[in-house]
Amino acid sequence: MHTVAVLALDGVIAFDLATPVNTLGFAQLAGDCPAYDVRVCGTGPVKTETFTMHPNWGLEALADADTIIVPGCENTDAPPPPDAVDALRAAAARGTRIASICVGAFTLAATGLLDGLRATTHWLAAPELAARHPEIEVDSNVLYVDNGQFLTSAGAAAGLDLCLHMIRRDHGSAAAASVARLSVVPLEREGGQAQFIVHDQPPVPRGTEMELLLNWLTANTTSDLTLADIATHAGMSTRTLNRRFREQTGTTPLQWLHRERVRQAQYLLENTTHPVDRIAGEVGFGSPTAFRERFKRVVGTSPNAYRAAFQS
Repeated sequence: MHTVAVLALDGVIAFDLATPVNTLGFAQLAGDCPAYDVRVCGTGPVKTETFTMHPNWGLEALADADTIIVPGCENTDAPPPPDAVDALRAAAARGTRIASICVGAFTLAATGLLDGLRATTHWLAAPELAARHPEIEVDSNVLYVDNGQFLTSAGAAAGLDLCLHMIRRDHGSAAAASVARLSVVPLEREGGQAQFIVHDQPPVPRGTEMELLLNWLTANTTSDLTLADIATHAGMSTRTLNRRFREQTGTTPLQWLHRERVRQAQYLLENTTHPVDRIAGEVGFGSPTAFRERFKRVVGTSPNAYRAAFQS
């Protein structure tokens, strides 16, 4: 039987811990045989955000595991215990598969095992992971990343997506689909975690020359504006506008305008029943096709899929 060790460090996030325990525990093979022997491993009493637990296995159990799963911990600033780091490195050297859930990527990154690889974590924590570990290619738009031996997942429910992916990889689609039905979730979700990110526009200091321009752009998103139109309104050349706009907002005028239109479209998709083609025109896109392409690029999923997931 495939043995899975779930690493419970002090401060472990209970949801991250329970996800692989329950999801992999549901998986069965022919004859109703369990597909995994799931073991929670730690040292001494382990505190979560709401309770204290006593794992049945210690860190030595990581040596016998075929897969190790690293849930997130509340305090990502605290370095993981050296003995846990050593145990993970030793397991990796033996070829053990290691996966992290949510901010468990910080623990895995501290071992150096993700260096040179693509990885993900919760979108809120992704900038910090990238800043702390520049040798890792952090992708905040996906639900999980499978590098073969090392896997990482995004926040919260994305750990479930990762577990279903591992079940399918280990035992086939039928076994994974059965667990998905028991968990009342789709086997595969459309889009990545970009659809859950709140895309706030970068703040602009009050009193800057761009403040009035941004207010004008927000009020005129439905107009067919070109860069030349925006520059004329701002009273400067397109080259100067692009330079100053990027200095104060971190993006270009047209990129800012497209994102603002998508933000307005998200609101309409969530709060109205207007057809997608109508919304495309209401927020200023010249064609429904252009709208769908831009929406998918920014949000990571289609307008219809976004509406299905988020409409009240």
